[in-house]
Amino acid sequence: MLYEITVPQFMKMLRNLNTLLGKADAFAEGKKIDVGVLLTSRLAPDQFNLIRQIQIACDTAKLAASRLTGKEAPIHDDNEISLPQLRSRIEHVISYLATMSPADFQGAEERKVSQPRWEGKWLNGKEFATQHAIPNVYFHITTAYSILRHNGVDIGKKDYLGEMPFKH
Repeated sequence: MLYEITVPQFMKMLRNLNTLLGKADAFAEGKKIDVGVLLTSRLAPDQFNLIRQIQIACDTAKLAASRLTGKEAPIHDDNEISLPQLRSRIEHVISYLATMSPADFQGAEERKVSQPRWEGKWLNGKEFATQHAIPNVYFHITTAYSILRHNGVDIGKKDYLGEMPFKH
């Protein structure tokens, strides 16, 4: 179950984020503004800018899969400063997630999951996925979407949600 509610959905949402960044690039080009203005924008003075929102969304997705499976996650140095670099990071994380299978998640629901800032506290895998990882990925992708939308990029709910697996 944890594979199904994390990996495929994280991949979908990161692809959607990448699409949003493509629209941001076209917007900046069309308006003749430096795309760096968008990348350094934030919604509030005490909130991270767009670059950091993307980095954290990527980190949360890859580290969640890593912590739930025990597989080593790729390391990113958080040194992206351009749209192509950020889009490459997203693609790299999607490629990593694509290596995962449901079998990798055997026993993940009961696995103890912690991280350094939790100071020795832990959650089981199911709690970690549902109470931390999934909401955190959505939070940072939503915030990235909101930064772009706030700055005038022509995106909407359908761009955020992406393709739906409709049945006929």
